[in-house]
Amino acid sequence: MAREPREGGGRGGREREREREADDGIIDKLVTINRVAKVVKGGRRFAFAALVVVGDQKGRVGYGAGKAREVPEAIRKATERAKRGMIRVPMKEGRTLHHDVTGDFGAGSVILRSATAGTGIIAGGPLRAVFESLGIGDVVAKSLGSRNPHNMVKAAFAALQKCASPRSVATRRGKKVSDLFPRRDSAPATEAAANA
Repeated sequence: MAREPREGGGRGGREREREREADDGIIDKLVTINRVAKVVKGGRRFAFAALVVVGDQKGRVGYGAGKAREVPEAIRKATERAKRGMIRVPMKEGRTLHHDVTGDFGAGSVILRSATAGTGIIAGGPLRAVFESLGIGDVVAKSLGSRNPHNMVKAAFAALQKCASPRSVATRRGKKVSDLFPRRDSAPATEAAANA
């Protein structure tokens, strides 16, 4: 009996990426679609599992998974779940992260690093979909461990939820934002005084 070709995730499978913009300014990206089978008395029943990332490209992003007998229905379910679970991520200058951060989920682990202007998005497929939906323009991401798109996306969201802006950190510590950063002009002045 010949094996049927596999679609969707997995190391050998094709990852499809589809982008669509809704009326409310939220774009959705199809990260992966996988055909799953349920063995019943008469044979096998096939269904499709979809993973979708949505975002407004202004700092809000969410992900969702959906399963149905038809591909469009699976994508619709995943998109609805993603929109319900959106999170807000603070961004530096509207283009990158404020600080480096790591995230873990299951066997998946990701490292997200802030980058200088003009770096672009240096990341693999599932992580790239997250950053493009979020609206980050400059970031370096490395995925360690699991290459499963579900684990990679969930690890990225675990990392993004740890991100904090200087204002929120200052408020939590009862300080001013200027107190968190060392003064730049004082360092060269003390150095010049020491050399004199």
